[in-house]
Amino acid sequence: MATPSASATPRTRWASFVAAPIVAGMVGSGLVVAPLAVAQETPAAPAPAQEAPTQVSPAPESPARATPAPNPENAPDAPTLRVPTQLPSGVRLDRVEWKSANRVALWVQSPAMGQAIQVQLMLPATWNSEPDRTYPSLLLLDGLRARDDASGWTLETKISQFFDAKNAVIVLPVGGESSFYTDWVSDAKGDQYQWETFLMQELPPLLQRDWRVGDQHGVAGLSMGGTAAMMLAQRYPDYFQFAASYSGFLDTTSFGMPEAIKVAMQDAGGYPAENMWGPLGSARWQEQDPKLHAEKMREQSVYVSAGSGNTGPWDEPSGLPGIPTNFPGYGLELLSRMTTQTFVNRAREAGVQVTANFRPSGTHTWPYWQFEMTQAWPQYAAAVGIENVEEQCAPEGEIARLAEREPGLGPCLTNEYDVKGGKATDFRFGRVFWSQGTGANSVIGAIGAAYQAEDGPDGSLGLPTSGEKRTPDGTGRYSDFQNGVIYWSPTTGAHAVRGAIRAMWQDQGAERGDLGYPTTDEIANPNKPGVVQGFQGGTVYWSEETGPKIVKGAILKAYREAGAENSALGYPATDEIALSTRNGAFNRFQGGYIYWSRETGAHVVPRGPFFEAWGEEGYETGRLGYPTGPVRTTEEGQVLEFEGGTITVSGGQAEVS
Repeated sequence: MATPSASATPRTRWASFVAAPIVAGMVGSGLVVAPLAVAQETPAAPAPAQEAPTQVSPAPESPARATPAPNPENAPDAPTLRVPTQLPSGVRLDRVEWKSANRVALWVQSPAMGQAIQVQLMLPATWNSEPDRTYPSLLLLDGLRARDDASGWTLETKISQFFDAKNAVIVLPVGGESSFYTDWVSDAKGDQYQWETFLMQELPPLLQRDWRVGDQHGVAGLSMGGTAAMMLAQRYPDYFQFAASYSGFLDTTSFGMPEAIKVAMQDAGGYPAENMWGPLGSARWQEQDPKLHAEKMREQSVYVSAGSGNTGPWDEPSGLPGIPTNFPGYGLELLSRMTTQTFVNRAREAGVQVTANFRPSGTHTWPYWQFEMTQAWPQYAAAVGIENVEEQCAPEGEIARLAEREPGLGPCLTNEYDVKGGKATDFRFGRVFWSQGTGANSVIGAIGAAYQAEDGPDGSLGLPTSGEKRTPDGTGRYSDFQNGVIYWSPTTGAHAVRGAIRAMWQDQGAERGDLGYPTTDEIANPNKPGVVQGFQGGTVYWSEETGPKIVKGAILKAYREAGAENSALGYPATDEIALSTRNGAFNRFQGGYIYWSRETGAHVVPRGPFFEAWGEEGYETGRLGYPTGPVRTTEEGQVLEFEGGTITVSGGQAEVS
C-alpha cells in the first residue's frame, strides 16, 4: 500500500484515520504484539532517528463490525505449488523494447490474464561479457498504486545504479494496481487479475528459456508487494531461496485488517476487495495470510523490515513531536510495523530464521524501501549463491583513454572482453568498443539501447565508428557504425538506418530532408522478402526488385487499408509522383496504382483491364478523371467508379460507361 509522496492529500488522508484505530484495536486485543522500541539497524541520514512508539495514544475507537481474527489452528492450509519447466501453451513473447543497454522491457502474452503483460528486466553486469552464463533472479514487486508504464522501483528509486554491478536478473512486473499479485476470484474492473498464475506458471519458463535465468530465485516487494512476496514464497517454497518484505502487511486477517485492505484498495483505483479473495476474512483470505503459513518458509532466507511511522531522515517534521507531515505514510507504516511483528513472532515460533529490522523512525515512502533493498542484498546474494563482492575492473589502452575524456560514462562494470571484430568494456552509463580499424568509440543512452536491440557488435551494424554526435538541427543525436547509423530525437526515439534505405535517406538530406527522423526500426516482412521502415515524413518500403521507395500521406493510408505489400499491389515501384491535373499524385506498385487528388481522395486502380481501359481514355486528364472509390463486385462484374464515368470488368473485358 505504497504512498507516492511525502505530503498528505485529501485522497489518501484516509490512511492515518483508518490505521490508527485498527492498530490500537489489534494491540489492545492481544492479536498482535507491539514491536520492540529498539531498532536493529538505522539508515545513515542527516536527521536523527526517533525511537519507535510502543503504542498509538490516544487512539480512536476501533471500527464497528470489524472481521474477527481467525483461529490459526483452524486456518486452511496454503497449497504447496511448483513452477513448470516447460512453457505453457499460449504463452509467447510479443515484443521486446530495450530501455537502456542493461534494461529491457518484454511484453509477454498471458493466457491467464487475457493480454500481453509488460515485464522489465535489469540485466547483470557481465551480461555481455559472459554470454553463456546463467544468473539467479530476483522478482521485485511494486506497491498498491503500481502504474501501467513502468515499475515504481525504476520510477522512484535509483536501484538500477545499485544493480548494474550485480550479477542477478532483476524481474520487474509492470502494472497490477491493487492486485496483491494474486489470482482474483472475480472481475477486477474489467481485467482478468490472475497475477500469481502469470508470475509463477507462465513467466518463469520463458525467462529460463530465453533470458538466461538459472535455478536460484528470490522474491521481494514493498507494501502490497511485500505482502505478495511472502505469499508467493510460502506457496512456492521449492522455487524461492529468499523472500523479503519492506513495509509489507504480513497479517491480513486479524481484527480489522480485511477492512483496512478494502479501504486501501477502494482508494487506490476503486477495486472491490471481495472480488480478490471473496468475503472479507473468508477461508480464501486465510489461505493468503502470510502469518498463518509462516512454517512453509523454514528452508528459506527471510528478511523483513518496517519503520515506526515517526519522523525519519527522509521525512519533514510536522511540528508535533515525532509526527511527520506525511500523515498517510505515518498511518500505513504503523500498520505495517504491527503486522510485520505479528508475522515475525509466528515465523520464529515455527522455526523460521527471520532477519527483522524494525527501524526507530521512517514512514511508508520510497527512500526507505530503496535503503532496505540495498540492506537486504547481502542476504539475498548468500541465499542464491552470488559472491557478494563486486569484481574489480580497469579499462585498458585506448578504451581507458577515451573513458578519461568522457567521465559521463561512469565507473567500469567489466574488464575488457572480446567482441566480434574487436574489444569492449562496459561502464555504468554506456559501453566502449575498440578495433584496429575503428579505434575506440562509446555508445551511450537511448542509442546504446537501440544498439543492444540490434545485437550490438554481433548484429548487422557492426562496431561503432564514432561517438554520439549532435545533429545539425540541434534536436537529435546520432552515432555512426560500420554498416549503418542510429539516429535519436526526443519525439521519435532511437532507430537504426542501414543499407539501401540509409543511402536513399541520406541522398535526400537525412533528418533535414522531407522524410525527417526515423520513427521505427527496419522491419522484415515475414510473408515475402522485403523490409519496411517508418519516418516522420512517410514510410520506406524495400525489396530486391524495387529498391527503397517512399509512400506517404493519403496514398500510404489507402495502401495500408488495401493490405500494403502483402496485398495484390505488392511493393511500391516508384516514390510518390506529382501530377499537373488538379495537383494530384500517384504511386506505382508491382500490382497496380494508387491515385490521389484533394477532391477524390486516394484509391487503387489495379493493373490489367481497369488500368488499360482508363489509359485509353487519357487517365486522369481524360473524361473519366480520377477514381472516386474502391473496386466493387456487382452482378455485372467488378466496377470502378471515376469522376466522369464507370469501368466495369467482366470475363476479362472492360467496358467504359
